[in-house]
Amino acid sequence: MTAEAPLAGPPAPGRDTAPVRLLLDQRFDADTLYQLRAAVLAHAVRAGLPEHRASDVMLAVHELAANTVRHGAGAGRLLISTRPGVLQCQVLDAGTASQTGHANGTGHSPPPWPSPEGHGLWLVRQVADQLSIIPRDGGYQVTALFTLPAAPAASRPDGRATGDP
Repeated sequence: MTAEAPLAGPPAPGRDTAPVRLLLDQRFDADTLYQLRAAVLAHAVRAGLPEHRASDVMLAVHELAANTVRHGAGAGRLLISTRPGVLQCQVLDAGTASQTGHANGTGHSPPPWPSPEGHGLWLVRQVADQLSIIPRDGGYQVTALFTLPAAPAASRPDGRATGDP
């Protein structure tokens, strides 16, 4: 974890203070979005999500990354981490196209990100359990949280779950 990209705010009183475990730290641009999708899917499954839910995570992260490429500086950084019960996907961009001199080929900068046009953020809100968009250092820090399934109850040698009489 670096000061450049905080993964989470301080825990609320009474919440689990287990450390955040970083699974992926990957930079991306328009030419590497396909690699990003593959990495997200693999890490979401590895974190314990069923394949259909891992596909939701991949789709959400792709939309956030594509927004960063299109409406932001043209490149960004993805951090995927876990903490107990949660997969956290954080997309960071370096700033808007107008701040970095990147234009969309028309001589005009695209609308600021997060842009009201399109359905990318709507889609992310539909599949993520929580979404936050925070202005940060001239760009944005977008964090999508996905609830991980509960670990199966430990069983005893006689086949009954721990805690059964």
